[in-house]
Amino acid sequence: MANRIEARPSDGLSYNSTETKYWDRAGLDKEVERVFDICHTCRLCFNLCPSFPALFDATDRNDGDVRGLTAAEKARVIELCYGCKLCEIKCPYTPRDGHEFQLDFPRLILRAKAVNAKEDGVKLRERLLAHPDQLGKAGATAPGLANAMCHQKFQRVIMEKLLGIHRGKLLPDFAAETFDKWLRRTPLPAIPAEPTAKVAIFPTCFVNYYNPGPGKAAVEVFAKNGCAVKCPKQNCCGMPALDGGDVEFARKEARANIDSMLPLVREGYKIAAINPTCSLMMRAEYPNLIPGDEVKEFAAAVVDSHELLYELHRAGKFNKEFLSTPGTIAYHVPCHLKAQGIGLRSRDLMRQIPGVEVTTVDACTAHDGTWAMKKEFFALSMKWGEKAFAGMREAGARVMATDCPLAAVQIEQATGVRPIHPLEVIARAYQRDGFADAVAAPPVGTGGQY
Repeated sequence: MANRIEARPSDGLSYNSTETKYWDRAGLDKEVERVFDICHTCRLCFNLCPSFPALFDATDRNDGDVRGLTAAEKARVIELCYGCKLCEIKCPYTPRDGHEFQLDFPRLILRAKAVNAKEDGVKLRERLLAHPDQLGKAGATAPGLANAMCHQKFQRVIMEKLLGIHRGKLLPDFAAETFDKWLRRTPLPAIPAEPTAKVAIFPTCFVNYYNPGPGKAAVEVFAKNGCAVKCPKQNCCGMPALDGGDVEFARKEARANIDSMLPLVREGYKIAAINPTCSLMMRAEYPNLIPGDEVKEFAAAVVDSHELLYELHRAGKFNKEFLSTPGTIAYHVPCHLKAQGIGLRSRDLMRQIPGVEVTTVDACTAHDGTWAMKKEFFALSMKWGEKAFAGMREAGARVMATDCPLAAVQIEQATGVRPIHPLEVIARAYQRDGFADAVAAPPVGTGGQY
């Protein structure tokens, strides 16, 4: 009988791309074998994503020994992980918990993707999807034409064949006016003499190019709450590149953001991200991409927008002068918000609006970056997101909300209704007729096509 696999970390353990051993294939293989063995024995995460059933089924076919897995079976486990991080939240063996096993499945998968990309090159689709700013700029030059092409069936077939983007995947429309253009023609509110907080908004590339609404709402809500508001120069947080294995480009994106916004941090500003994926990336992954104390200084200043607003609420400084109410809200909890361990602050703030009743839907939509867009994973994403879709439908709420812009697209794909951002809920509640256009979610069994 083969010797038992040691559960404690091997000498190949590394989750930090600045370490030389991070890039060692032999060390990676040791850690893949160790972690897969622990996960197969534990099985706590069997129902979180398709990666774990694939691992367990393949291991069972090999009499419970992960050392018998073929290269193709290991690759399948890796490609089915879409980085929701729910397993890291649920796992009892993580660095977060100080456990001696030091098991971080999502970061192991990121490392595997990075090493594969270094050895085999970054594939065309991953290179394209890793550059959302470039895609956004291209679409923003002629948004009407770009949107028409993305809705045209023939063009979608070509896109699927050339780039592997599923022809049936709902794609967000390019905004007629980007958030950056709106900022250029709309002066930011004057800085109060004694601001309640100093806020540098990080709207994300998605808000800039596709849905400026949450960005505008952020400016309004922070100003309503007496904050000094700035929108510094920035680029994509780098998560799409990191997920595609392009660590060097992710590092470049991170470096540019730090260089641009660190001076504001040193003036006492918090970097308030609108998208939980961005705040998670800047907080948790930037220190693993770039060494040095200034990166840690920057990461420590990153907050979720609602996290900052909730601190104002705790201090008795949150503006509750609401003029309208949505009534019932179905609120979807993003996985990357949960991974930050800060609580459901957007939900808690929406509950401050008079007459609000929030139904919390705590389930992954399985969009997760670009994974759901890919032709080989789109159907799986809809299957694994069904619990979230059903929860949003069954709530029967007048308004759907989620902090994650891609989860909103995925929910619209399944239900026919796109949720708005909690910041938009709060901004509308400050207006007398803020929810005049709100409509109830469709009944169970109806919704979008896929």
